[in-house]
Parts: sequence; structure tokens; C-alpha cells
Amino acid sequence: MKLIRFGQPKQENPGIVAEDGSWRDVSAFTPDFTEEFFENDGIARLADWLVSNGDSLPEVPQSERIGPPIAHCGKIVCVGLNFVDHAEEAGMDLPEEPVLFFKATSAICGPNDGLTLPRAGEKTDWEVELAVVIGRTASYVDEADAMDYVAGFCLHNDYSERAFQLERSGQWVKGKSCDTFAPIGPWLVTQDEIADHNQLGMWLTVNDEKKQDSSSAQLAFKVPHLVSYISQFMTLQPGDIISTGTPPGVGMGQDPPVYLNAGDVVELGIDGLGTQRQEVRASI
Repeated sequence: MKLIRFGQPKQENPGIVAEDGSWRDVSAFTPDFTEEFFENDGIARLADWLVSNGDSLPEVPQSERIGPPIAHCGKIVCVGLNFVDHAEEAGMDLPEEPVLFFKATSAICGPNDGLTLPRAGEKTDWEVELAVVIGRTASYVDEADAMDYVAGFCLHNDYSERAFQLERSGQWVKGKSCDTFAPIGPWLVTQDEIADHNQLGMWLTVNDEKKQDSSSAQLAFKVPHLVSYISQFMTLQPGDIISTGTPPGVGMGQDPPVYLNAGDVVELGIDGLGTQRQEVRASI
């Protein structure tokens, strides 16, 4: 299934993308895609319910705003330097273990809501990433069982203000967490919809110019390893997101570096996970 949430911010309703591409309201089954929905096997129960009720669901106009596809995310755990070709671009060795950092959940927005440049920001950068959504409470998970704890996958643009991240001391979280820096969606795509999450094409353009063009095949640490590894240090809860890293082509890696300005348009996509479009706005 492809799960969506539609409507104005903080007023979204749950829906699905039907086989014919239409959007359908499933609020008759669940009030929202919450932690409880995922923890209580909501995806499987919804699939069973749709067998009898799918044909009668209200259709949602696709002029509606589409929001992030999960109602609440407790934490976003990001993985740094996790693409073989990105490490080559940066001239750095791959780490021996995953490099982890956090991104504040207040940065989450809809996939097409737009990017607001932060005050005093001067080096705002783009990063197309494969996001993993946790579906069950996961603690000390074996790698062989890790995918049993995954609800599905999303598209994520892990925006970064490089000046805050690298030049203002302390941890990377400062450069990762500005408002609108985590557009998620358009869909949460369940595992059964993805033939091989290790073979997904990934791309990003700025003003129609291709900047990133790679594949999840280039991930150094694969999804099962990441779920298991992170669960050794913290409990992963339903709705949590693991953002698995970005391929080469970020603005910081250009020669000379190139960063975003008001009026720019960023578009990105991952095979099977849909596309996003953000118009860049000046700081408020």
C-alpha cells in the first residue's frame, strides 16, 4: 500500500493511493496513522479491511495539500557518509560503523510545502535520502529479523545548513533541524510494494539541473544492518524514521560549492516512492 495524509497542516486525514492512482479517504478505518496504528498491526488490518470496503471509499481531490505520511514521529535518526560514491566524492574513507546524528522532528513538513531559508543561514544544501519508517517497537534487534520492524519507506530531503552544521561548533543537529528541513513523503510505501529496496534509483535537481543521480545499491550500511545497529543504542518506536544517507552531488561537493537561494526550485524522487518539489523562500 501507499499511505498518504491530506489536508491542511495539523489537520490531515489518512488515505491511500488506490490501484488506479486515485486518492481515497480511509478515516472510516482509522483517525490517523499514529504510533498505535503501526504498533497494533494497522497496515495488515487496513489491507484486510480494504478487501471489503475499498470500492466504497470517498475519493479525495488531488488538489488537496499532501502532508507527511505519518501523524507523529518520535525521532529522526540520520546516517552520515553512508554512500560509497558520496565518500569517494568527499575524498573520505567509509566509517567502520554507521555515523549517527539526530534531526529535530519540528523540521518535518509535507513533500511540497516549500523550504524556508533560516535566518543567518548562508549555505543551505540539499540531500535526497531513503527514509525507513519503523512499524514496531525495536530494541536489541537481530539483523536477520530487522525488516520485521519496518513499516515501509519514504522519500526524504535531508536539508542542511552547512554553516550551522560545520562552522558553529558542537553537533550537526544545529544544521539539520531548521523549520521545513525535513520534507517527508508523498507516501509511506509498504514493503510489499518494493521489489528490492537495495536497487532504487535516486535523483535530485535544482532549477531543472540534475545534481544527484545514484541508487540505494550504493548504501555502505544496508537497511537491516542500520535497524539492528541503531536498536542496540536506543529503542526505536513506531513512527520513528531512519534516514539512510545521501549520494554524491550535494551543493557542498560542487566545485566551487553551490547553495540554495530564494526562488530556486528543488525536485527529487526515488523509484517507487514518488517525488517532491520545494520552492525556496527567503528567511522570515
